[in-house]
Amino acid sequence: MAKKLTGMDIFKLLPKTNCGECGVATCMAFAMKLAQKNAELSQCPYASDEATKVIGAASEPPIRLVKIGTGKHAVAIGNETVMFRHDKTFVHQTAIALCLDDTLGGAAISKTAADMEAYAIVRVGETLRVDMLCINNASGDADAFAAAARSAAANFKGALMLKSASVKNLIDCSTAVGDRAPLLHAATAATVAELGAFAASAKLPVCVSAQTIDEAFGLTDTLAGKGHRDIVIDVAANNCAAMIQNNTIVRKAAIASSVKQMGYPIVNFITGRQSAADMVADASSVICKYASIVVIDHADKDALLPLLMLRQNIYTDPQKPIQVDAGIYKIGDAGPNSPLVVTTNFSLTYFIVSGELENAGVPVHLAIVDSEGMSVLTAWAARKFNGEKIGAFLKSKDVNKQFSSRKIIIPGYVASISGELEENMPGWEVLVGPQEASDITPFMKKFAKV
Repeated sequence: MAKKLTGMDIFKLLPKTNCGECGVATCMAFAMKLAQKNAELSQCPYASDEATKVIGAASEPPIRLVKIGTGKHAVAIGNETVMFRHDKTFVHQTAIALCLDDTLGGAAISKTAADMEAYAIVRVGETLRVDMLCINNASGDADAFAAAARSAAANFKGALMLKSASVKNLIDCSTAVGDRAPLLHAATAATVAELGAFAASAKLPVCVSAQTIDEAFGLTDTLAGKGHRDIVIDVAANNCAAMIQNNTIVRKAAIASSVKQMGYPIVNFITGRQSAADMVADASSVICKYASIVVIDHADKDALLPLLMLRQNIYTDPQKPIQVDAGIYKIGDAGPNSPLVVTTNFSLTYFIVSGELENAGVPVHLAIVDSEGMSVLTAWAARKFNGEKIGAFLKSKDVNKQFSSRKIIIPGYVASISGELEENMPGWEVLVGPQEASDITPFMKKFAKV
């Protein structure tokens, strides 16, 4: 187990110059930030070789960053530092991988791979999609395995995982798609030496497959001892509850106890479920607790969507609201005589309101006021969205010269600010819109007829 350095331990290794070049006033304050993993030693320009060696090793993230694939389509997992997202936030999203057996045949694999490549949902400014394909050597045949992997690689740009009980088949298949840097599944007690040596020489990430956590400890220790640390952990479990228990033990050992042998990302296989609903339920549970990769075998888009949306919600920073840039956005063929619709810069508010305005088919300008990412009522309560703030923002955009409509529509929930806004925007008429986004379309259509 690695020693966990305290702030005082770190301070003793620092130069104690209090130069402030690290961005912190004193070396003691910098040491405390290092101990909390809120700073990096590279910020200190005068750190000694001894400090770099000792503190650098101790300040590594407790869970190793592992990259699968190459280029912009590579999947990064791990690098986590906390047990609970409210402590700091989770860093790398759980990768969702679709499992395809090589017995499906090239045509079926090509079609599914192409479907997954094309499938993308845009939600609050982020594109949600399947990250990986897992090619399973269900046939046991090396040629069929390699052919399936090539079919998948030709039609899917994301990362690949290759799964086989045969080391030879894994080596042959990874060679067939070697430029894609796939994750190899899996090194067991019987194969860790052979597969580990190949993965190290080929610079490929490898998954260890164990029946128990103790066995996984031994396998990761063996690989790391040979200098290969791009590892993913798979501990067998008969049900979702056992998976969550195993995941929690591994995560806690890495983060709370600094057990290096457990400091790797985790993969869970949510396959063989009787229905898509069962798959969604179990996959949702391990996304929350603490899978870095979830492998599923249902390509049903109705099943994928809730997983993608849940993952997005889990991996946002709870201490930092998602927000869009303040500004005035054109909706439809809006011109100088089109009205101004005003709302906050909370991302979900923006995308819902802009979508409803587009559905209405009425040209408008959507004014997004900087409310520090708060929703309408929250921003109003915090005095971030009132007549004075909105008026100052609109004046900064020179709306009196740009627009001739002289009509501003505000959200119904903040109708009380209409008088204050009219005082701050002389010559403009303030109209109170609907409270609910679902009522925007009929409201705007009625407004257009007036």
